[in-house]
Amino acid sequence: MRYSQGGGLTAERQCFREELRLQAAERFARGEASSVIAKDLRVSVRSVQRWRQMWDEGGPRALRSQGPASLPRLSEKQFTQLEAELAKGPAAHGWEDQRWTLSRVKTVIGRRFHLTCTVQGVRKLLVRNGWSCQVPARRAIERDDDAVAGWVKEVWPCAEDSRRPVEPGWSSRTKPDSP
Repeated sequence: MRYSQGGGLTAERQCFREELRLQAAERFARGEASSVIAKDLRVSVRSVQRWRQMWDEGGPRALRSQGPASLPRLSEKQFTQLEAELAKGPAAHGWEDQRWTLSRVKTVIGRRFHLTCTVQGVRKLLVRNGWSCQVPARRAIERDDDAVAGWVKEVWPCAEDSRRPVEPGWSSRTKPDSP
């Protein structure tokens, strides 16, 4: 995700990027070339050129971090309440299966806090607070592991064709002349 879209940079990462820009500003003042600065700071030349333009227009202050692209829509207290709601499970909120999807979390946020947000905004909110996307390993209750193992050993080898031809092959893709 792009930085300008609030791509999940942590505060430490924002500080690191700001330090790079300020180091570049010091080197701009010394008159160093953009390509040299980019190589030393391990960033693209285009980034250095953008920074130089900002520095020309506003000085080192223009290269300071402006904070996150957007503030979280839910406060820490509200997010704690949301976590409590999610811990109750989807069934408590009217869904039959036990899966939380982003759209379902969005619905819970709308019902509980009277806020509207996008599905991508819900994902960013959850990731920002340490949640991750997970797909549960589903196994049927009726599954018989012994029967599955027997099928894999006995039936599957018969069903699967051998990939090697039985007779000698031909190295060319075209067929040889018929006798």
